[in-house]
Formats: sequence, structure tokens, C-alpha cells
Amino acid sequence: MPRNKYPEETVQKILDASLKLFMEKGFEQTTILDIVDNLGGLTRGAFYHHFKSKEDVLIAIQEKLLDDTALFEDLLHDKELTGLEKIQKLIDTSMSRVTEDKTRTALNQATLTLMSNPRFLAEHLKDNQKTAIWLMPIMEQGMADGSIPPGNPKLLAELFMLVFNFWCFPTIFPCDEKEFMEKLEFALQVFASLGIELLSEEAAEKAGATMFELLQVQPDSDTPLP
Repeated sequence: MPRNKYPEETVQKILDASLKLFMEKGFEQTTILDIVDNLGGLTRGAFYHHFKSKEDVLIAIQEKLLDDTALFEDLLHDKELTGLEKIQKLIDTSMSRVTEDKTRTALNQATLTLMSNPRFLAEHLKDNQKTAIWLMPIMEQGMADGSIPPGNPKLLAELFMLVFNFWCFPTIFPCDEKEFMEKLEFALQVFASLGIELLSEEAAEKAGATMFELLQVQPDSDTPLP
């Protein structure tokens, strides 16, 4: 077999075709054969040369599309906002992106169907560890400008990610909407007790209802809530 001179182009074709199918058919309903059939003449061998499974493809798509490095960089260098205001803006921007961007919503739902898979849970943990590292200097800025009480910014950033991206996930810790809202309220009270008012009561109620809806596995998924 001749050597592929343009492996990056092949990878991009696979990612583009897969993303289109994931959004149209759903992750669970998309097969590797479906992906290969949409590669414009590329073979199944070409697919397996770059990816072992469609789960690997999903991870690659997420890494490319859900990378929020630029958002954190912009907030970090914003001279107008306090550290706490930057965190509040981060929450608001993240919520808006997921609710308004159909691609992000589709990827979010695809990931949720696999959250019971140990490998995907490990990937979710790695992503949150990375995000905590990005969040830490913003916590430091808040402590420096007085909008966040003095403390350990690393521990605070890690706590933030663990609470909101693990403990509040119904696919990891099963709960109905009522309990989810109670958990969110409790989490916000914990941070308020540390002197960090992340959301107003009205904003928390609105965000909670939206978050619970987004964190549900779609009814046509083969993976039920635990």
C-alpha cells in the first residue's frame, strides 16, 4: 500500500464525516461503516490506520472543538473584570455556548451516553484536571484583587471542577430534577460560605433548569441513566 502523503487531510476527512453523522443520526446509531461510506472513496483500512474506534473519533472531535483555551486566555488578560466577575462570565459564556451551539450540544449528548464507560470517565477527569489548571490563575487574580477571599487557588479550582462537572452530573451521580436543583443550591451555598457568590438566586434557578436538560441522555440512546 502506498504511503499516505497527507495524513492530516485524511484525519480531517474522518472527523468532518463523523461529526456530520453524529449530529444527523446520533453517536450510538452511527457505525464505522457509515463513516467510511462518507469518506469519498477512502477505505475502512484508512479509518483504522488513524482511529481504533468511533469512540476515539469522538474524543478527537471534542479535543478540537471544545478546547476553551482561548476563552480562558481572554478572561485572564481582561483588565476590566475582577477575578470573581471573570468566573461568573466563564459560567455564563459556557452555558450560552452549549445552549446556542448545536455542534456542542450534539457532542455533549454523545459524551453523556458513554459516561458509564470507564475510559470516557477517565477522559472526562483528564479534561477537568486541565480546566482546573486554566482556572487557577483566575482564582489567583480574584484573591489578589479582593473579590475572592484569600486561600489556596489550586484547591479552589479543583473543588469547582469536581463539584460542577462530576457531583452535579446526573449520569455520574443519578438524580431527578428536584434533587439536581437541591444539589446545585447546596453547591452554591458551599462556595458562598467561602465568600464566593457564583450566581444570584434567580440566575441559579434558570441555569439549573437548563443544565439539567442538557445533562440528560437523549431518549433514543441505548445507554439509560444508571
